[in-house]
Amino acid sequence: MNLILWRHADAGEALLDREADLQRPLSRPGLREAVLAANWLRPRMPERTRILVSPAVRAIETARALTDSFQIEAALGPDRGIEEVLAAIDWPRSVRSRNGGLVLVGHQPWLGHLAALLVGGTEAPWSVKKGALWWLARRTRGEEEQTVIRAVLSPDFL
Repeated sequence: MNLILWRHADAGEALLDREADLQRPLSRPGLREAVLAANWLRPRMPERTRILVSPAVRAIETARALTDSFQIEAALGPDRGIEEVLAAIDWPRSVRSRNGGLVLVGHQPWLGHLAALLVGGTEAPWSVKKGALWWLARRTRGEEEQTVIRAVLSPDFL
């Protein structure tokens, strides 16, 4: 299964008020970043790709650069923990049940923690740049489950 982690594009400075922060839209450079990432991703995505998006406006606008066909998932919000994210995506069981892909559009710090866990086997505070794509693939070699890094792209390389 392909798992694509996509941090929302630039939306300016975070706000202290949680509700106001959830309504923060992408900045003009953020809209451009989202379109560039979507243009790179669109022709490469597996046919059966499910897209789960944080309820934050900046994440929704990032996903809309790719498609209008996505599901908003509260467990991918900016203040959520890695356990909530793993439960929402049904990991690792979902790997065995789907051949297609899964795109998660979300936030730091959980995106970095998830990337570290899946690649390195333990949570760590990895940094995922705004607008960046991390494409991971899960496979089985013999008896061993492996995570393969297929691509890591920052918006300034798109």
